[in-house]
Amino acid sequence: MIKTIKTTPYADQKMGTAGLRRKSKVVLQERYFENFIQSIFNVIKPEGKTYVLGGDGRFYNDVAIQKFIKMAVANGVKKLIIGQKGYLSTPASSNLILKMHTDGGFVLTASHNPGGENGDFGIKYATETGGQCSEKVSNEIFEQTKTISEYKICDVEDINLSQLGLQKLENMEILIVDPIKDYVEMMENIFDFALIKKLFASGFTFAFDAMNAVTGPYAVEIFENILGAKKGSVRNFVPMKDFGGLHPDPNLVYAKDLVATMFGDNAPDFGAANDGDGDRNMILGKKFFVTPSDSLAILTDNYNLIPAYKNGIYGVAKSMATSTAVERVAKEHKIGYYEVPTGWKYFVNLMDSKRITFCGEESFGTGSSHIREKDGIWAVLFWLNIIAATGKSVEQITREHWKKYGRSYYMRFDFDGIATDVANDLMKNLESKMPLLSGKELGSFKVALAEVFTYKDPVDLSETTNGMRVVMEDGSRIVFRLSGTSSSGATLRVYLEKLERNKLDGEPREMVQELLQIAMEIAEIEKRTGKKHADIET
Repeated sequence: MIKTIKTTPYADQKMGTAGLRRKSKVVLQERYFENFIQSIFNVIKPEGKTYVLGGDGRFYNDVAIQKFIKMAVANGVKKLIIGQKGYLSTPASSNLILKMHTDGGFVLTASHNPGGENGDFGIKYATETGGQCSEKVSNEIFEQTKTISEYKICDVEDINLSQLGLQKLENMEILIVDPIKDYVEMMENIFDFALIKKLFASGFTFAFDAMNAVTGPYAVEIFENILGAKKGSVRNFVPMKDFGGLHPDPNLVYAKDLVATMFGDNAPDFGAANDGDGDRNMILGKKFFVTPSDSLAILTDNYNLIPAYKNGIYGVAKSMATSTAVERVAKEHKIGYYEVPTGWKYFVNLMDSKRITFCGEESFGTGSSHIREKDGIWAVLFWLNIIAATGKSVEQITREHWKKYGRSYYMRFDFDGIATDVANDLMKNLESKMPLLSGKELGSFKVALAEVFTYKDPVDLSETTNGMRVVMEDGSRIVFRLSGTSSSGATLRVYLEKLERNKLDGEPREMVQELLQIAMEIAEIEKRTGKKHADIET
């Protein structure tokens, strides 16, 4: 029986670039989840349509998925394709949307944010492209959340999410699918699995940290069962509601156990990690870390080693905050190059219009047009394929790349928990300074360009402003941006890039120190926030 439930709006349901993310206890409020889903339905008109559904297994996923199913029935959805037990990584969801030609999909995840009752919960909505919805649609959804007065839900028992196959619920079909099978098939069609198998058979050692998140079962199946990595190579592979207390963000700070392994004695040849929903990745060699910016550049430079790309790629795009390493590669290969605001949705138009094949962000996300999301396991397999084809180590590959293209010493400094009004005032003051900086000498640098970054989409011609950048005459850069991925407060991110073509063995923190001092001064960070140091350096 379909029920129409009266409700009242919540004031904080605006979507960021990667969907809605809030503290779990916020989402647990009565009608909060239902309000947001109904607001989406009111905009996208789901009657007679088919959607993919899954989640990363975090706290409240099981309850939320059952609520979603009942609301989908009440709103006339024709069919749901759901990952078994409710599990589905973000890249696997994007693949299913494209492969099954659905009208879109939903992944219940807060990506790399912590889980558990005191952690975060999130909802990603993807369109039929397999990628994030446009800003126009997300704004329409937000407007709905402000005025919503009722939602529809079907009063039925929970369904069995463990049983593979087709089920019927009222007038809606539910297809429970193996969340791994289709994804594995896609990877086998991109990479040279036979060559990677030979690599592992030769004694190549490997460590992968799934961080108790959704890609654990994917990683065990692909790396251990299919490719032959030694059993136990994949650690923290069982998805947990609170990620076992881990913060599932694959960086040097939060994947510290993997980092300790890779920088310790008897380190494996290769190390990698994924985040909560499987779209981010970190790459490590023996006592060696590859920045996400360098990783994107190296993958692009070696595209011809991968079976799916050996005949050429259209081009590559990066977020503005990402280092310029890949720009130099694009120029060398004479392929298209684009710089976009932060947010994966800006890459989708470029992929759909065949302007780019690869893309990436500095925040440990890389991907290609095989789907419309970033893809952590894809990046790991790409690196393994390069290593297998060249016989070189992670460090050798990276150092040879620097020798050819120069090295972008690159770091990000996060100033967390800033009051929103303080953060906004800081950025407003910084914006007023931009016209005054061009041509000015700052320490040993001279400013070539200082501006608010504005992106004009070459496909739909929409314009977006996102952060500010100060570019020096030698190619070094300072970028300022407020992050939209925190569930509380504001985070000021400061990105520093020092370009060197000769000094390739420096220590990154030392190399960017002068740029950090300049950034602190021109943004008046200590004066305005009280923070003398960044909370996180990566």
